[in-house]
Amino acid sequence: MRLSRRLLIALSALTGAAALLGPAAAQDKFPSKAVTIIVPQAAGGANDTIARVIAAKLTEQTGQTFVVDNRTGAGGNVGTAQAAKARPDGYTLMLTADSSMVINPALYKSTGFDPVKDFEPIGPVATAGYVLVAHPSFAARNVTELVSQAKQQPGKINIGSAGNGTLNHLIGEMLGKATGIEMVHVPYKGAAAAVTDLVAGQVQVSVQSLPSSIAHIRSGKVKVLGVVNPKRVPALPDAPSIGETIKGFGATPWYGVFAPAGTPKAIVAQLNAEIAKALESKDVQERLAGAGCEPFKSSPEQFAQLVRDDLPRWAKIVKDSGATVD
Repeated sequence: MRLSRRLLIALSALTGAAALLGPAAAQDKFPSKAVTIIVPQAAGGANDTIARVIAAKLTEQTGQTFVVDNRTGAGGNVGTAQAAKARPDGYTLMLTADSSMVINPALYKSTGFDPVKDFEPIGPVATAGYVLVAHPSFAARNVTELVSQAKQQPGKINIGSAGNGTLNHLIGEMLGKATGIEMVHVPYKGAAAAVTDLVAGQVQVSVQSLPSSIAHIRSGKVKVLGVVNPKRVPALPDAPSIGETIKGFGATPWYGVFAPAGTPKAIVAQLNAEIAKALESKDVQERLAGAGCEPFKSSPEQFAQLVRDDLPRWAKIVKDSGATVD
């Protein structure tokens, strides 16, 4: 009987210890609740499209909801600054275009964040095709004809963008600088609004990501004058790159996930692995390809180096282009 009592006491103690450890073990599991992904660009653009594809797959893989939260303003600075100040526990992330992290610091006197010190890079997710598109009624059929027309009618062609200081705006400025033409910049509150007015004929041309414009291209509502990427993109194999006409012109925009500085390395590694797994899935690859994007994977360390390398490169491009934020 004594042995039985001792056994019962021991079992009771073990049960109590397990009860005490249970909540702690649950807290250690990540994620154990919904995760917010801040997107510092407007709904309907490339970043938003990519974020929703990734969020849906991460939700499926982890069993916890990944929610996209668009926080726009100042060319992406508003949402990026808010992400930098979030609690570093892995439950607030940011999926952003490269423009916010590596271009804005050269365009703005103050962005409200430090792209290197304020973030833990988790990993890239995709690159996107960018195109110079025009309304079907616009006379020019390619970049050469656009340049000729713009020189004959300086200041008469309107070029819409996703907003002051956005990648769309900067690429337009780069094109003007490279060719010596002058177009009237018309900023909108997001890429979707810009392409809507382009389809309506309110502006003649616009630089757009393929995710925000490919449906209109395929339906014939807008036409492609040239691809911004250095090489032709798989989604539009017959469309020439602008670099084929203007030597050295081109950019390959990337999109990636960041966490606030101080986020535990284990969580960063886990999220990087989950993203890599998502990018290997056929359905994600098909959805990205359908939007004119390609998967892009790397380690957190490689991604951090990409950011550090891109900062001075884009700073020179901004300086050489003469682009400014109104």
